Amino acid sequence: MDPLRRGDEELDQAYQLAQDFRAMVASHQADPLPRWLEEAKASGIPELKGFAAGIYRDYDAVRNGLALEWSQGQTEAQVHRLKLIKRQGYGRANFDLLRLRVLHRSGLPHQQKCV
Repeated sequence: MDPLRRGDEELDQAYQLAQDFRAMVASHQADPLPRWLEEAKASGIPELKGFAAGIYRDYDAVRNGLALEWSQGQTEAQVHRLKLIKRQGYGRANFDLLRLRVLHRSGLPHQQKCV
C-alpha cells in the first residue's frame, strides 16, 4: 500500500472501490455489481455515491454493458466523429465539404468521393 492511501482511510476505500469496478469492467462480470453499488453508497464518499446513483438510474444498460460481449462502442465513435466534423464546419461550409471530410478517411479514391 502506498503512503498516501495508508494515511487516509477514505482515499484507500475510494481506491479499492475504483479498482473493484475496473476489474468488473475488464472481466465483463455483472454479478458483483449490486454488491459494489451498495458498498459505494455506504462509503460516504460523495463522488462515489453520485456515481452509484447514476448507475442506478440506468442500471439495465450498465448491467448489460458488463454482461454482454458485444458493444456499441464503434458505432458511437463514428457518430461522435461525424458530429465533431459537422460542428467544426458550422456556418463556414456546405454539404459537399462535409461529405468530403467524412469520406476522407474511408479509403476511397478521390475520384469516387467526388461523384
